[in-house]
Amino acid sequence: MFQWIARQVVTRRLAVLLAAGAFVVIGILWGTAAFGRLAAGGFDDPGSQSTLAAQRIPAELGQHTPDVLVLYSSRSASVDTPTFRDAVRGVETRLRATPVVDGVTGYYDGTNNRFVSADRHATYIAVQLRAADDSQRRSAFETIKQDLTAPGLTSQVGGDVAVQAAGDDVTKRDVARGEMFALPVVLVLLAVIFGSVVAALMPLLVGIVAILGALTATRAIESVTTVSTFAINTITLLGLGMAVDYALIVINRYREQLRLGDSPQEAARHTVLTAGRTVVISGLTVTLSLASMLVFPEVFLHSMAFGGMSAVFIAMVTSLTVLPAALAMLGHRVNALPVRRRAVSTLRARGEEEGAWARIARAVMRRPASYATAVVVVLAVLSLPVLHLRFGGFDERVLPADSGPRVAAEALARDFPGLASFPIEVLAEGAGAPQAVHLEGAIRALPGVSSVTVTAVRAGHALLEVGYRGEPAAASTQALVSDIRALPAPAGVSVLVAGPPAELADQLHSLAAGLPWMLLIMAVVTLVLLFLAFGSVVLPVKAVLVNVLSVGAAFGVLVWGFQYGHLSGFLRFTSTSYLEPTTLVLVLALLFGLATDYEVFLLSRVREEWLRRGDNTAAVAAGLQRTGGVITAAALLLGVVTAGFASGQLVIAKLIGVGMVSGLALDAVLVRMILVPSTMRLLGRWNWWLPAPLAAVYRRLGLQEAAPPARPGSVPVGGVPALDDDLVGDVLRVVPDAPDEAGPAPR
Repeated sequence: MFQWIARQVVTRRLAVLLAAGAFVVIGILWGTAAFGRLAAGGFDDPGSQSTLAAQRIPAELGQHTPDVLVLYSSRSASVDTPTFRDAVRGVETRLRATPVVDGVTGYYDGTNNRFVSADRHATYIAVQLRAADDSQRRSAFETIKQDLTAPGLTSQVGGDVAVQAAGDDVTKRDVARGEMFALPVVLVLLAVIFGSVVAALMPLLVGIVAILGALTATRAIESVTTVSTFAINTITLLGLGMAVDYALIVINRYREQLRLGDSPQEAARHTVLTAGRTVVISGLTVTLSLASMLVFPEVFLHSMAFGGMSAVFIAMVTSLTVLPAALAMLGHRVNALPVRRRAVSTLRARGEEEGAWARIARAVMRRPASYATAVVVVLAVLSLPVLHLRFGGFDERVLPADSGPRVAAEALARDFPGLASFPIEVLAEGAGAPQAVHLEGAIRALPGVSSVTVTAVRAGHALLEVGYRGEPAAASTQALVSDIRALPAPAGVSVLVAGPPAELADQLHSLAAGLPWMLLIMAVVTLVLLFLAFGSVVLPVKAVLVNVLSVGAAFGVLVWGFQYGHLSGFLRFTSTSYLEPTTLVLVLALLFGLATDYEVFLLSRVREEWLRRGDNTAAVAAGLQRTGGVITAAALLLGVVTAGFASGQLVIAKLIGVGMVSGLALDAVLVRMILVPSTMRLLGRWNWWLPAPLAAVYRRLGLQEAAPPARPGSVPVGGVPALDDDLVGDVLRVVPDAPDEAGPAPR
């Protein structure tokens, strides 16, 4: 396969580049329209009891839960002042005449004092919108937003829809800010790393194609299913990040082949056969790891999966086809516009036995047990906060402190203590007034209940609003939801529980049911693809175990920084003392995929050297020398990209950014540079153990290496592309105390 791709890409390079140009035009003209077509929210399980109840309540009893809360206040006038009253009533009149408004409730409808603050200088109105889903609510809110201002009064807009709208707006600004921060810094770093402006521009071109292509794919997906606006974050992050990763390894290999004397066309072909193969293995692993999120019903996770898979896959294809075609046309001009007289040594191969990375590998492999133990202990200690992980939902605190909806929510909570911000709603279908009263009494007797109010009775259905002590995410509140659901319903009555606490309970149940399947998919994908790539059953198992360690340590950092709040001052956010679970699922998929990505980068070159030499220790040292700089540079550049998101205003973006940066740093420094070489030295030739039945599978289906060119002082030990029978037999006869050296040490 790779032989054919290499031949087509090089011989038809102009056609490949023209096709890429047409693809970019389509992305600009059609794909970018996805920004205005994506939905808000998507964090709830659409098949859960709380979602079903939330749909039935307005259908059977009318809209009772306000979508928008508008707070009006004045320092000098009270709510009883005619000018105050007339200004608010004017707003109510305008809203009731608007087709998208289903109802407006406020103090001036009667004498309900819950709409008046204690000092009587503020009141609020509750607006229900006529909409069937979140997208329609957002559209209706945009329609009425200009009509909410009352002349002479301070107006503050809050409520669920306003919070969602503000979150979407902040997300778009964060994406733009992240790009503005990341792109110039990445370009400068690439220029320094490659030592050439032309070479530095190539990864950015791949990133542009990947982002525009992913937007195009996302718009196509949006036409058949709901996609959340948060997919844009993943597209930008992974589109640029993976493009830089893959372009680094491709360009580095291409320039290495030029230095060995290959012509530009020969160098491009060999790059596809070697680095291209690595990119494909990595791209498939990351793409399928992200696909594991599709086991969950939440639209947010589906959207992140669709956006991320599209971005990674297109970055992979572009790096395998468009980038080698461009390099074949550029030839030695890829080194044009130098920023220094010679390229930075981290990406300049000076020989398999030379360089800092090889010395690091040999130092680690001289005391492998000590180094491996030290790294495992460090990662385990960093993982300890995960034992105290608490889950909770989103509220207005995810927004910046000065955001209008957040300021309004805090003012409402402060000045109107009787306003239940996140009540538990109980829908009793088939219940008249007597059954509603009976149910009210049963709920009131439950521990943790502070109030129960029958807010509506119509056509044999009743709605009860339950107040409680504590936060929606508190264990006592979650237990109360379970207790209400466990109550025996009156005869002929069906009870459904909704509201934010119930939504969180259903979300956690949904995630708990899907998480084992997600973990199984990621593990199987890693095991199978690494087996097909490297012809070993030991390396894939080790990769999964090592990934678990590094991801666990990154999660420990998130709990320490966000749940405990130790990073709140530095990153300027409000700690809620819990973490939102769907965001953690996304971070898990991203970090696991990227950890495998760097494992593939390193092991691909180690495997190549192993096949050439048959010496495990020398192969590890040479492999790290060849890829250590690439992995470090890739982690640094992707860290810069994600740091742009951590600097954003939305807490979700900050959490993803910190999780990615910490995971990348731990993986690139501790895992790939120390833990992997030490464990490979401890395992010796067991690294390459392959039972006879699986060896036959590998011969037929394996993504095997192209034949490496002979180098001075090397001893070929395996036939490629098919694994040589002598090598297979030698590997199968390995015993634990066999020496590492299977051939003469290279000079």
